[in-house]
Amino acid sequence: WLKAQSFSAPVLAARFRNAMAELDEEELAVAAPEPEEEITDLNGAVRGVLKRALQVDGVIRGLHEVSKYVEACKAQVVFLAESCNEATYKKLVQGLCLEKNVPVVDVPDNKSL
Repeated sequence: WLKAQSFSAPVLAARFRNAMAELDEEELAVAAPEPEEEITDLNGAVRGVLKRALQVDGVIRGLHEVSKYVEACKAQVVFLAESCNEATYKKLVQGLCLEKNVPVVDVPDNKSL
C-alpha cells in the first residue's frame, strides 16, 4: 500500500539538500555546447548540416536508400558527389529529385564531407 505523507517546507528542503548532496558533481554537470564552426563557404555549410543530421540519425546513404526516400517524398535535400564514377547513378538521382522537387546540392568530393 502506498501512503501519502505531508511534510512541512523546512523538512522537504532539508531532504532535498541531503539528496542533492549525495549526487556526484559529474551527474550535475551540464554538457557544454560545442562551439559553432564559422561557415565561410557552401562546403562548410554542408558539413555542418550533415554533422547535425548524423547526430539525430537523419542521414541516408547509398543509391538504394536515397532513391527509396526520394520516391516516398521523405527526402528534404540530396547531396550528390561530383566524384561519383557512374554517370547513370547521377542521372537516376538527379531525375528522381527533379520529378519529386527535391533540391540537389553538388559537392566536389564525398570524402571531404
